[in-house]
Amino acid sequence: MSTVIANVRTVGIISHGGAGKTSLAEAMLFTTGNSKRLGKVDDGTSIMDYDPEEISRKITLSSSFCTFTWQNSSITIIDTPGDFNFLVDTKTCLHGADGAVVLIDAIDGVKVQTEKVWEFADEFNLPRLIAINKMDRERADFFKVVKEIKEIFGDKATPVHLPIGAAETFSGLVDLLGGKAYQFQDDGSGKMKEIDVPSDLEDLVASQQEQIIERIAESD
Repeated sequence: MSTVIANVRTVGIISHGGAGKTSLAEAMLFTTGNSKRLGKVDDGTSIMDYDPEEISRKITLSSSFCTFTWQNSSITIIDTPGDFNFLVDTKTCLHGADGAVVLIDAIDGVKVQTEKVWEFADEFNLPRLIAINKMDRERADFFKVVKEIKEIFGDKATPVHLPIGAAETFSGLVDLLGGKAYQFQDDGSGKMKEIDVPSDLEDLVASQQEQIIERIAESD
């Protein structure tokens, strides 16, 4: 089946070093069925980091590209370096992107390189979304990082998903726009099942949905 040109997108994944860009790219490929296994940087099985030196050092040294189809859209993702020494490569690749995913570590929060790649996206006027990664790690703090994001990148940054739990209790998310909750399946498939919004999150979900409505009204 041919792909409608309007549905072709190129998206750069950008962040500071070690935030998990390559792991996110691998998860996208696995979830969309474009990879039969979930490649891991630590195991040296990543599809995106294939250079021997990248495998040895466990970091991305140069941008890599991969294309997959998702919901009738052809999406090319760019897994970019986050190390300061290789950010020239990141900037060059963003010049040809339609948008960016800014990945931020749920433990370390916004770092100097995060701000630098954000400036690149500003320079090219790229629409972007922010994804907070590593919510399953010890000391992960979603709202601390959201506070940092608002302070550094502007108060208009508004969550559209909420995590269910953190660290060892992290089990899914709440879609604030759809008003639905999803829980990860235990089989390692990357798939989720719909569940009721946890009762202890209902008030928080309501208040966050109000914030989204306020932001939409402000931009009208």
